[in-house]
Amino acid sequence: MTIWWFVLWSILKVLVVTVVLLTAVAYTVLLERKVVGRIQNRWGPSRVGPFGLLQPLVDGAKLFLKEDIVPTSVYKPLYLLAPVLALGCALISIAVVPFGNPEVAPQGFRIFQISDVNIGLLVVLGITSIGVYGIALAGWSSNNKYSLMGSLRSSAQLISYELALGLSLVGVVMLAGSLNLRVIVESQAAHGLLSWNIFGGFQFVAFFIYLMAAYAETNRAPFDLPEAESELTAGYHTEYSSMKFATFFMAEYANMITVSCVATLMFFGGWTSPLGNLIGPFQNQIINAILPIFWFVLKVFFFLFLYIWVRGTLPRFRYDQLMNFGWRYLLPLAILNIVGTSLWLALKQ
Repeated sequence: MTIWWFVLWSILKVLVVTVVLLTAVAYTVLLERKVVGRIQNRWGPSRVGPFGLLQPLVDGAKLFLKEDIVPTSVYKPLYLLAPVLALGCALISIAVVPFGNPEVAPQGFRIFQISDVNIGLLVVLGITSIGVYGIALAGWSSNNKYSLMGSLRSSAQLISYELALGLSLVGVVMLAGSLNLRVIVESQAAHGLLSWNIFGGFQFVAFFIYLMAAYAETNRAPFDLPEAESELTAGYHTEYSSMKFATFFMAEYANMITVSCVATLMFFGGWTSPLGNLIGPFQNQIINAILPIFWFVLKVFFFLFLYIWVRGTLPRFRYDQLMNFGWRYLLPLAILNIVGTSLWLALKQ
């Protein structure tokens, strides 16, 4: 009976997290349209519902009802598999992310994390790296030269920047002594803001590398070369329409949320308060459960807002600038950060 309760509890957590994540994806799109509208001195969506809050529902219904066109020359099995693979990897990676204090576990059921894995960071990096296959297959199976060029750009871009992204996190792993995301957050909890890795662990260089690599990994401006409209008409998803196109769109925003969660966990203390344990004696059980979620969501929102702000501010790089920046600057800088962190830990002992 206990095993069945754990199975049902796990299924319930998966359903709740999936619904919350997809809802967050929809309203991140609305947030982007609103913020970019303000940056460009216009309103953005404002007609559907109060302040335009129902716009994502209308957009979703429109994409469901649009005609689904499948070109005759595509390789259909991979053409249909590509968007499913892209979105599936984006959704699966959230399974190991602790979005609240895992210690809050009434009757032994963890509430704020689907799965607590000892190598949680490797799981996130591994699953997100598989997502490139969705883009590569989409471009190849479309039998379109522009789509193929977009997918090749994306493959080269993701491989290049994954190296810098992975190496930027090595310093944090060395400080925490674990690949478990929960342990990494707990290692930053002692003194609040001063214990966060970006400040207390002197990982601000690593954070800069991670941030730049994350923009490139998620194909976001100014690194959105795989879907550069002026050169490739739309890139790897040129031949997709209706909900298959929307699936790629959802995967991009889900990946944005995932990398924002990882940045929060690795560098900004996860669900921990900036004040540390100073307000601990004044909390009750309910506050101890709710307040960590508030801090986590607030930090993730900050990174999403930064994503949108950068998109509305910086122009797109040329492809040679993109590759030079990754290989000649970010990668050596990430290696130097590992060496510096190693020396600091050795001298500290």
